[in-house]
Order: sequence, then C-alpha cells, then structure tokens
Amino acid sequence: MSYIPTLKKLYVEQVVPELVKSRGYKNKHQVPKLLKIAINTGIDADADKNQIADIARDMAAIAGQKPILNRSRKAIANFKLKPNQIVGCSVTLRGAAMWEFLYRLLAVALPTIRDFRGVPTKLDGQGNYNIGVTDFTIFPEITVENVKKSMGLDITIVTTAQNDDEGRELLKLLGMPFRRTETTNAPKAA
Repeated sequence: MSYIPTLKKLYVEQVVPELVKSRGYKNKHQVPKLLKIAINTGIDADADKNQIADIARDMAAIAGQKPILNRSRKAIANFKLKPNQIVGCSVTLRGAAMWEFLYRLLAVALPTIRDFRGVPTKLDGQGNYNIGVTDFTIFPEITVENVKKSMGLDITIVTTAQNDDEGRELLKLLGMPFRRTETTNAPKAA
C-alpha cells in the first residue's frame, strides 16, 4: 500500500464531495484539483558563491527537492547584471511533494507569522493563487542561527479551476486561511 499525503486524503474524502454538492458537478472529474506549486526567490547580483549555495540549501530544505538556479540571459548595466549570472532559484512541486509542502504551509508556516490575519483572497483570474512570503524563516526546516541573509519567497499554486470562485472555494476547503472581510459596521472610537 502506497503512502497518501494527509492533505490529499482530505481532498479526496471531503473536498471533492463538498465541491460536487455545492457546485453541482455531474462528474467528479470536473472538480478542480491542484496541478503544481512553484516556489521561487531572487538572488542579488552581487551575491557570492557561498550565499548562492546557502540559498539553494535553504530552498531545498523548504521544498524537499533540489532547486534550479536561474541565470540571466543578457547584461543590464543599471542592475549590475552580467550575462549568464545566477539571479534566482526555483522549484516546481508535483504529486506527493506538492501535497506535503501545501500542508506544511497551511498548518505550520502561515500560522507562525506574527499578527497573522489571513492571506488575501485575490486570485489571478484563472483560478491560480499567488502568495508572497517576506521571511522564509517561518518554515520549521530553517534554523535561524544558520541564516546569514533573509530572503522572500513567491509561491504559486496552480489549479485546474475555470475561474477565481472555483479556485478560491477549492483552496478554502483545503484550509487556506483567507482574510475575513469586515461586514459589520463597528462604531468608531472617538
């Protein structure tokens, strides 16, 4: 018997039937699903080999697989950029690794953000969700003592949803902590 990630089990057992019921799908294959999660970060143009190695190590610890180092295509003098210089680091997760990363993001990493009130509800218009994390030390895999320079992460969750409403409902049922919109008219303090 093969291992099934916790969040995927939740998706199959609870999210799919809930979406079929609420959206009125005739077939369970119409239900939107996660395709991949892309994680990337930028690297300073003046970063040395040790910084690049540290960033790649930390990204591998967060994602669970080795990242790709992205290189510049041409020189841009204003940015002190040379051709073929390392400018970024990225990972694309699919399958069990994707489900495990999303579970750690939702259950462990996001709740550790100080004064966390939820993530924005805006999707990209095609059912995909982008979130920016300003400090990558929220992930438990990173030890703060080994971090020389803080970096941010861009996380893109790609779904098969046809529109933003489907994608938002899918992510909400998976446990994405969206911000609540204030609908009550609370009295203002004088």
